[in-house]
Amino acid sequence: MAESSADVVIVGGGLAGMTTAYYLAKSGVPSGPLAEIAQDGMRLHRGLSKSLLEESGIDVDFRVRSSLALAFSEADVRRLQGALPWQQRQPGYAARWLDAAEARRVESRISEETVGATLIEATAGVEPYRLVLALTRAAERLGVRVRHGRAIGLRRDSGRVTGVVLEREVLSCAAAVLALGPWSAEASDWIGVPIEVRPLKGQILRLQAPGPPVECSVGWGHNYATTKTDGLLWAGTTEEEAGFDEESTLAARDEIGGALLRMLPVMADAQVAQQTACLRPVASDGLLVLGCVPGLDQLYVATGGARKGILYGPA
Repeated sequence: MAESSADVVIVGGGLAGMTTAYYLAKSGVPSGPLAEIAQDGMRLHRGLSKSLLEESGIDVDFRVRSSLALAFSEADVRRLQGALPWQQRQPGYAARWLDAAEARRVESRISEETVGATLIEATAGVEPYRLVLALTRAAERLGVRVRHGRAIGLRRDSGRVTGVVLEREVLSCAAAVLALGPWSAEASDWIGVPIEVRPLKGQILRLQAPGPPVECSVGWGHNYATTKTDGLLWAGTTEEEAGFDEESTLAARDEIGGALLRMLPVMADAQVAQQTACLRPVASDGLLVLGCVPGLDQLYVATGGARKGILYGPA
């Protein structure tokens, strides 16, 4: 079996893996507790939108916008108002409760069913595919080598990881990071510790929508709709326990479309331009799996971002 070497081997080429590679190549950044990670993630996204454009030539479509979470029932009101005090304490954001008339002044096309809404200003969005592509290109220009292959195990010596085993090659290393996303549980046998992460399927519609762009992100429960810089209205998202199935479905299209019309009835004539599906890594406790592996020196795990994986990724 062939063998090569690197200072650090990162197993996984998604957002967690490529941000790790990128920042290691630039000497790394610290991370902290979950709320701090979210704050750091937003701060880093702002910087990345500029630095990655310079370093990779790719615009990641970072855009600051407001978020308008709608309430259609008293249960919705209680849920949204219950979260409001915590949201108002977060630095860098302005969150407040709006009555229906105030919410309609933010986005006039929201449903007549709306009884109130939470408005959060200074949230933001990014195009995930462009972000990972830009990170990969920038990291390679900084000296990172991207390899394609299937990892099947680890090489270790006296409680220390010394390499990553591929099907036809061993990559010797001084440290390794397992950033396998939804497939993280496959590494459980490698490390002798269960990585309780499963895939959560999410589907999104991109639509040719009538009228002007929806400038804010209009949400209801786990659903949202906003116009992106490609000019399409992005609407989603499902949360499906479907194993590793990544196929788009008519059922999901109907579910997303129904939620979209509940939020923005004027979108009845919107036409589907594209439907996509992805898998998100979700830990059994819903939290991030982040840090060193007990009993194995210089081995780290980074996964479990779920629906906030894009936000957490850079941190």
